[in-house]
Amino acid sequence: MGKYQAYREYKESEIDWIEKLPAHWNQSKLRYMFSFGKGLTITKEHLLDEGIPCVNYGEVHSKYGFEVDPDIHSLKCVNEDYLKSSPSSLLTKGDIVFADTSEDIEGSGNFTQLTKDEDVFAGYHTIISRPNDRRCSRFYAYLFDSQELRTQVRYAVKGVKVFSVTQAILRGINIWLPSLEEQQKIANFLDHETAKIDTLIEKQQQLIKLLKEKRQAVISHAVTKGLNPNAPMRDSGVEWLGEVPEYWTVCRIKQVAKMESGHTPDKKKEEYWVNCDIPWVSLNDSSQLKEVDYISDTAFSLNEKGVENSSARKLPARCVVFTRDASIGLSAITTREMAVSQHIIAWVCDPDKVIPEYLLLVFYAMKNELERYAFGATLKTIGMPDVNKLTGAFPSLDEQCHIAESVFAKVKKFDMLVSKNEQVVNVVRERRTALISAAVTGKIDVRNWQAPATSEVEATK
Repeated sequence: MGKYQAYREYKESEIDWIEKLPAHWNQSKLRYMFSFGKGLTITKEHLLDEGIPCVNYGEVHSKYGFEVDPDIHSLKCVNEDYLKSSPSSLLTKGDIVFADTSEDIEGSGNFTQLTKDEDVFAGYHTIISRPNDRRCSRFYAYLFDSQELRTQVRYAVKGVKVFSVTQAILRGINIWLPSLEEQQKIANFLDHETAKIDTLIEKQQQLIKLLKEKRQAVISHAVTKGLNPNAPMRDSGVEWLGEVPEYWTVCRIKQVAKMESGHTPDKKKEEYWVNCDIPWVSLNDSSQLKEVDYISDTAFSLNEKGVENSSARKLPARCVVFTRDASIGLSAITTREMAVSQHIIAWVCDPDKVIPEYLLLVFYAMKNELERYAFGATLKTIGMPDVNKLTGAFPSLDEQCHIAESVFAKVKKFDMLVSKNEQVVNVVRERRTALISAAVTGKIDVRNWQAPATSEVEATK
């Protein structure tokens, strides 16, 4: 922020989390600057592929945060009958739509702003905030995106597993306002600067996506074609494998590894869940399984009594665990004795037929194949009959070791590159956040800022 000047005079702020504001800025509450409404009282079943576009809380949280444009963004729709029955839920350009619930405190206060003058509805689990003066609407979007305002929302929401934002909470939020002319200057400045930042983030994300695709391609090629480009090939008879080296064995995975389905001991019996020292792999470890090749520690553990009084059993180290529900096929190799829940399958490798590292790579390569078997509306799962059908191609143990060593070395390099680029994205996002907060709280004075000439803008792209 060093290249930007501060205002000449400041005054003490009456708002928590803001120490000082420019001396000529005013302080108010959202209730005096906005009117509020609610989105349509509908469920997912009411959504259509055609009709009037509709912004639901899912779009606010995960797809089109900050702004939504129905000409660019793919939105589900509702029947045109709602134009007559629920006109109060119809948005106007500049309206801000809040998600009224969030699964984590950080998501409380997430919103999106309609940027096109077209018919669009606010959908389920949303609150509509309509600025009284629409000339200020863009400034308000940046104000709502500032850490200082979002912190107010987070301190006001209530909940444990689900955090709710209400109209009452929004009405009580403290805000701070420069003159209309300043608001427009700040909005124009942030539109220009954040566009540059967003372009950089998009480029980095495209690079990350490409690196992950190449990583996946290296794994898939290794466990279906091997490392010898001159190896004679044959048709495997399995769609996802295609042609494989002719001397490889194509068989169901259960023929090279014993399948152990898991179990959850009775959670009501406290004696099963005290003084626990047996790691227990469950869906609570899904985030870890997405990131690691080996799993040592788990979110929960069992004790000997819990294992003895259930159909769960201790499994040896170097099993390959595999999620069969939710995110299907997340896998890792255990480093010690563990038990697994009913949502997890453990594969105990036959040491004469497959090494755990190679089987792990087979599951990594099988990502798209596993999606084909998935079913379920909310919780995706793969049925045991389909698990029994899972098939791979297996070379000799020596070749498996060679493939695993080669692939993991290459994957490590890809992971390092991905990590570096993700760090860049995080740093750039932090700069974006800091720039917005600095501009809308008056830490920097952009009243004399001028948009660069078109040629200068093009040079930055």
